[in-house]
Amino acid sequence: MDDPEAIAAALQAIAALIAPGGRTVDGLRRLSGGASQQTWAFELGTEGQGALPLILRRAPGVQGPRDHGSAGLATEAALIDAARALGVPAPAVSHVLQPADGLGEGFVMARIEGETLGRRIVRDARFAPARRVLAQQCGRALARIHRVPLAGLPPLRRSGAHAELDFQIALHRGHGTARPVFEAAFQWLRRHAPATEAALVLVHGDFRNGNLIVGEEGLRAVLDWELAHIGDPMEDLGWLCVNAWRFGRDELPVGGFGTLAELFEGYTAEGGTVDAERLRYWQVLGTLKWGIVCEAMAHAWLSGSERELEKAVIGRRASEAEIDLLALIAPQGGA
Repeated sequence: MDDPEAIAAALQAIAALIAPGGRTVDGLRRLSGGASQQTWAFELGTEGQGALPLILRRAPGVQGPRDHGSAGLATEAALIDAARALGVPAPAVSHVLQPADGLGEGFVMARIEGETLGRRIVRDARFAPARRVLAQQCGRALARIHRVPLAGLPPLRRSGAHAELDFQIALHRGHGTARPVFEAAFQWLRRHAPATEAALVLVHGDFRNGNLIVGEEGLRAVLDWELAHIGDPMEDLGWLCVNAWRFGRDELPVGGFGTLAELFEGYTAEGGTVDAERLRYWQVLGTLKWGIVCEAMAHAWLSGSERELEKAVIGRRASEAEIDLLALIAPQGGA
């Protein structure tokens, strides 16, 4: 169900479940972005609280071959609650959709104002103050995520360095696409795999510029927890440093807005331990992972399972990931 009128009517029917005193649903509109899940903004009129700005995050009606590794939206909501309990900035979840709600899988959460477009975050002058503190704030948030107790969490995929590499190889093979650069990266990662696995923690899985809400003062919220799993903490730090999230600011490896020293300072201030060599491994694997995500988007478009133009546009970016991989794994390569 993608019809705005039908979605608004379904939300109206559960208004009182979304928030105490919930009465009316107004201003429903679909937001841009969100290549995997749908994001709808609306205002919920309530008795006693005024109009509440909210977000409906829901799965698309068709789940195609891209649906690999997702924790599921009900699990995502539970993880947000667990992370917020440790001070991780994230929108509060107000309602997890049930089958009787007629909206499919998803949840409703608070709408936090701020910027999510990575290119603006790294370039607009109004975010200059934020850029001075954002990498450190990200380090602090990541350390808190990695401290979330595993006991009591919903079932999650468990994947260390070796298992994650195998997982990505299997995804690539499933697309039936020949990419020599990916094959070279697989070999590099096999040769440079950590000798021992790290102690596994809750990993966000998609912590990057573009999944953050940023204001002039810095980090306001961490979004998109659908790829969370149990894994190596350096996976999150390495993913944040993938070149695709720098938006042209290559000299600032942390999201195009900060330095590694700033990221490490925030991470260690919250009790985290940095392993720079392991982080670099995960940066290479993260770059490869992004290329395979792009490849999957193209596959979904070409197979006809998801005929949204955004899938085709993102799918073309697999070639960018190949360039980034060569820069990383070539003998003269650098971060």
